[in-house]
Amino acid sequence: MANETIRRRLAAILAADVVGYSRLMERDEKSTHTLLMARWKEVLEPLVETHQGRVFKRTGDGMLVEFGSAVNAVECAAALQQAMAAANRATPDERAILLRVGVNLGDIMVEDSDLYGDGVNVAARIEALADPGGVAISDGIHEYVHGRIGLGFVDGGYHAVKNIERQVHIWTWSPDDRTSAPVEIAGKAPPQLPKKPSIAVLPFDNMSGDPEQGYFADGITEDIITDLSKVSGLFVIARNSSFAYKGTTPDIRKVSRDLGVRYVLEGSVRRAADRIRINAQMIDGTTGGHLWAERYDRGLEDIFAVQDEVTRTIVNALRVKLTAGEEERREVRGKVDPEAYDLLVRARQAIVQFNAQSSLEARGMLQRAIAIDPALAAAYASLAIIALTDFINRWNDATPEYLTQALELARKAIDTDDTEPLGPHALSLALSWMRRLDEAEDAAQRAIELDPNLASAQTALGTIRDFQGRHEEALELYARAHRLDPQFDLSLHFQGRALLSLGRFDEAEIAFKRRLTLSPRSDMTRFYLACLYGRIGRHEEARRYWREVLEVNPSFSFDHLRRALPYRDPNLLDRLVDGLREAGISL
Repeated sequence: MANETIRRRLAAILAADVVGYSRLMERDEKSTHTLLMARWKEVLEPLVETHQGRVFKRTGDGMLVEFGSAVNAVECAAALQQAMAAANRATPDERAILLRVGVNLGDIMVEDSDLYGDGVNVAARIEALADPGGVAISDGIHEYVHGRIGLGFVDGGYHAVKNIERQVHIWTWSPDDRTSAPVEIAGKAPPQLPKKPSIAVLPFDNMSGDPEQGYFADGITEDIITDLSKVSGLFVIARNSSFAYKGTTPDIRKVSRDLGVRYVLEGSVRRAADRIRINAQMIDGTTGGHLWAERYDRGLEDIFAVQDEVTRTIVNALRVKLTAGEEERREVRGKVDPEAYDLLVRARQAIVQFNAQSSLEARGMLQRAIAIDPALAAAYASLAIIALTDFINRWNDATPEYLTQALELARKAIDTDDTEPLGPHALSLALSWMRRLDEAEDAAQRAIELDPNLASAQTALGTIRDFQGRHEEALELYARAHRLDPQFDLSLHFQGRALLSLGRFDEAEIAFKRRLTLSPRSDMTRFYLACLYGRIGRHEEARRYWREVLEVNPSFSFDHLRRALPYRDPNLLDRLVDGLREAGISL
């Protein structure tokens, strides 16, 4: 039978087409053909080979290319447009070969050496939506490549295209886009300015002359953010979202609009031996005007005092009054051992990487920091969170004893310094996973009292309410956390989970899809999307996301999930996975 040679597989398809080809051929047929063939041979084909692609169809003025990797396909598309732009500089505008490029991830049929099917058709439709000289990619491709490549794709919205029933959601990029600001989330309007003074602290530049000292400049920035966020009279964007601008030179007014803050702090750090110099300046993001600039030059052991000076300068400039409790807590901060502080900063950088190996490295650094300075409450709290993270993710041979260890470390942090918000935050997490939800709620509220801008504590309290079955209240807290930290993808995941529990499926789908744009390798978000699609009868999509769960995490275990998630109603998770069963998926 003829169809015995037809096979199916998942592939990334790149479609490239010449803009205004008929016009070019009408003007000078021979020269256009000669130049196009040269561009294919000298520009496109070498790039396809470099990125491990295969040209499977030529269409006169276009090409279709198959890739086994979404990242390779998008990187090849961007490199192609950059190379074409460079090649066109020596060509008169009226003769320049300008391409549109589209990339899609989809199921394809393979017959002999040719490819067919929806995956190919959508790639061709997306290519037509790209700007001349630019790249358009599908939402599915964007889920995979976001955070893995240094390109800032902009949400291009939904489009109806020929012979495709559903609307196609695209993201666009052009070589002319020089900034790599955080990717905007689909359908999300710019946030309104808060009523209280609002500020974002951008990553300080490392001016030490040693690129290896970049972690130290990041640590100083994080500490200033933490210090500011403890002031109840301020609205402070979280570290995660501020650091999305690291390595870029963004327009401050755009940062202000994107994050919904009026003021932006930027600066630099120079470290020499045990001394530091910090230059900082505050800008009104609504006008671009500079409000003040200061230089701080101190010994490293006085780093907490320097951070306090920066905070007080900002507080005074914005006419914010510290509460009596905030004043009292600032008076107890003393000197710090430079080596212990260095280890604490390095450990934080490792924790952010969020994998088993970095967790192990962070634990070792924090233990050494505590050996030098047993008064570092934040180190105990971070060790508690690491133990809990290892347990939840089954990293580093974690056992249930890690829960007890996390609880003890969190309490040690509080005993060491009851003004450090990370202590009760870590305690709330440990108590949650031990199913002691009411005690966890008290601890989370204490963390928020100490640090009203701590987005992770808002998320933790929302999760506790979610596990308690108070889903509407949880949504309010998740929304607050996401406002403080718009790049914090977990708050979107938790929003989706609460909405799914409430049966608000359309909203849940949007939250989960937004989360995947920020964390494209999430097995848990795919799991809940599979549950959702099963519940609403989109069974093929449910099965696709379930397959992707197992591709991302082959050891995914629903039984472990049922044992670990501390829902007060033990039947809630089973009700959520009814959709998987309806889609014919056995757990």
